[in-house]
Amino acid sequence: MPPDPQANVRDGYLLLTTAARLVQRRHDDALAPLGLTRAAVIALKAVAPRPLNQEQLAAKVHVQSQTLGRVLTRLEAGGLVSRTRNPQDRRQFHVEITEAGESALGAAREAESAAVSSDFDGWEILRDQLSRFVNSFQKPR
Repeated sequence: MPPDPQANVRDGYLLLTTAARLVQRRHDDALAPLGLTRAAVIALKAVAPRPLNQEQLAAKVHVQSQTLGRVLTRLEAGGLVSRTRNPQDRRQFHVEITEAGESALGAAREAESAAVSSDFDGWEILRDQLSRFVNSFQKPR
């Protein structure tokens, strides 16, 4: 009897979602002492290279602008980002990471690295395969 390709899809999906939950839980636990969430770290990583407006940042991290707004409100209250209104379009916010945000991002990267087992030797292969997988979802059907 030939292998069932749908079984591979189901098994792969189950493994992927289980792995994601396990990694997310580890990261949540590692970030909690820093007062950060995964969403906050994702936003900080995305805006660290250069300032962006809120809509650009939302698109970059694949969330709605309103959802990102809540994360940015917390980051701004903590002094980790600054948001200024665009003088040409008062509806737009210009988001920039602060020095405190850079420090928090560095601490988050260290915490995330420490949270994941370094004895797994397949990171490069996993990264390459997951990149291919993610890219396949970003192509039009």
